[in-house]
Amino acid sequence: MRGWVRQAEADAGDRDDRLTTAERDELKQLRKENAELKRANEILKAASVFFAQEIDRPRTRPSK
Repeated sequence: MRGWVRQAEADAGDRDDRLTTAERDELKQLRKENAELKRANEILKAASVFFAQEIDRPRTRPSK
């Protein structure tokens, strides 16, 4: 119950030691977006390594 009261006080601007509900929601969304961007970057890094190896590989002509 005390937590709810403290949160209501923070939402009303009476407390500076806690995030408001809106700030908590925004922080949660930003953390989620950050995690998604990190995953996308890892995928892109892996793809760039793969394609760089394909470019560096010497090409051989098929024999007839």
